[in-house]
Amino acid sequence: MSEIRLLLDVVSDMRSLADSLQAVCDAMAESEPADKDKKPAPVKEAELKKTAKSADKKIKLEDVRAVLAEKSQAGMTVKVREIIHKYGAAKLSEIEPKYYADILKDAEGLVNG
Repeated sequence: MSEIRLLLDVVSDMRSLADSLQAVCDAMAESEPADKDKKPAPVKEAELKKTAKSADKKIKLEDVRAVLAEKSQAGMTVKVREIIHKYGAAKLSEIEPKYYADILKDAEGLVNG
């Protein structure tokens, strides 16, 4: 492999890592209480699945990113990347919102191992 190809692979991996870190930060920011006495309930994957099934509600990039970050942290980074590449993108932010429900469905089927 040429040095340029290796550098391009490193850049791609760094972008993927940045996307994962952004997802973790977004998830932490969303779960941070606005009031010290009140703690919001964390968004659970099951709730996001219900959202994906509901045609009335629109799935946000942050929701998809949080689920994929959770899967990535569980050791399924390669499978998460495969899902992203399946939709013709190098990173999650490049995917059209109309595919978010499908991505959540694909993520639901991921099994570690």
